Amino acid sequence: MNWYLEVLKKYAVFSGRARRKEYWMFVLFHAIAIVVLAVVDFAVGTFPLIYGLYGLATFLPALGVTIRRLHDTDRSGWFIFIGAIPLVGFIILLVFLAGEGKPEENKHGVNPKFVAAA
Repeated sequence: MNWYLEVLKKYAVFSGRARRKEYWMFVLFHAIAIVVLAVVDFAVGTFPLIYGLYGLATFLPALGVTIRRLHDTDRSGWFIFIGAIPLVGFIILLVFLAGEGKPEENKHGVNPKFVAAA
């Protein structure tokens, strides 16, 4: 849960790097929240109000952590648009996001894995 809150604290930060753990823990809690809010929204009869407001509120943090994750693999944030390619784009983007970050410092900053350990 702390990883999710840390990403929300960096609400619209698109610079720097994000570890795999930071990204995937955010994705996990984000997906759980979306499912829970969609169920609550249906139960209350207001779908897509609560679900939509949550999606709108978390759009920038989700975009930011995805771009920072791409930076960790030494790719530009513009690679996020590769996901728009039909059929294979999502798979390519998923491979980029799941790959290990560069262990050395790159043009986007120092390795966050070593900064967190220090």
